[in-house]
Amino acid sequence: MNLSLVEKIADAVLYEGYILYPYRPSAVKNQQRWNFGALCPKAYSEAQGGTEAWSMQTECLINGAPDIVLDVKIRFLHLLWREIIDSDSRAVSSLQVNGKLVQTWQEAVEREASVPPLDFRKEVSAQLPFKFPSTGQVENLHDENGDLAGQIVRTQQAIEGVIEIAGTCLSDGLIKLNVSIRNLTALKNADEKNRDDALMRSFVSTHTILGLREGNFVSLLDPPDVWREAAAGCNNIGTYPVLVGDEGALDCMLSSPIILYDYPQIAAESAGELFDGTEIDEILTLRIMTLTDEEKLEMRSSDERARQILERTETLPQEQLIKMHGAMKGVNRKP
Repeated sequence: MNLSLVEKIADAVLYEGYILYPYRPSAVKNQQRWNFGALCPKAYSEAQGGTEAWSMQTECLINGAPDIVLDVKIRFLHLLWREIIDSDSRAVSSLQVNGKLVQTWQEAVEREASVPPLDFRKEVSAQLPFKFPSTGQVENLHDENGDLAGQIVRTQQAIEGVIEIAGTCLSDGLIKLNVSIRNLTALKNADEKNRDDALMRSFVSTHTILGLREGNFVSLLDPPDVWREAAAGCNNIGTYPVLVGDEGALDCMLSSPIILYDYPQIAAESAGELFDGTEIDEILTLRIMTLTDEEKLEMRSSDERARQILERTETLPQEQLIKMHGAMKGVNRKP
């Protein structure tokens, strides 16, 4: 398995939509975030009549010897609420302290949960409960005279869930694998909560990485004819499994809430993450260059990842910008 390549693709999926152009909290599109792969608490989903997902299911096919060993890892973002309190103990959207802007914002922490290697010679099912505790942190802000000017209060709610794995033999050497992720976080009075309350207890940008030893995954997009019917019978809910790694490799699959082709790759011309897959790097880069000083200040102050985008864009060499303009690849001329 080309782990480095797999991780790059998985990271791109994890942060897709994290913050969108113009990369400012005041922008309308950044005031309702986290649209990809958000699994809310079951109680909230039920209170909303099932319109909000609380579980995700991956089904795919494995072909190989009887000594197959499966590795399963899920990844998601766990939200952290950053609240700004002024010197009068009032919650405010932003605050200027010593020429620096601080803003209320939803930050995110990367989370992982891994199932111990599953040896199909001994077992074809497994269950892994997981949980992450609540956290809280207060950072005092002082003015130029050393007086308390405000506070940054960061709060993260506890979350818990379960990964369930089951394998079903369809024919000699062919197994249908089912991996389900469920958010079992407790949420009292769920019918009185809003989406932001639920998101603080959700798994966001949830995706699954599957790895095999002594076996092969079967492409669901282009399966061999002999397994086409079995592939069509795989029921994926809220996620889309594709082969990842070097072209032709069959030992790793990424199941994500974003539709991809087999063997997706990060474009070599890309200078770095922009979190907005509906645009192209050149357009976003040029737009960032046209932001006003006030807009750049808000972008720089909103989020560490937004600040990195701005600094990278402002120092982008001309030759790198030219590379984004376009490239011709794989053109086969026929007489």
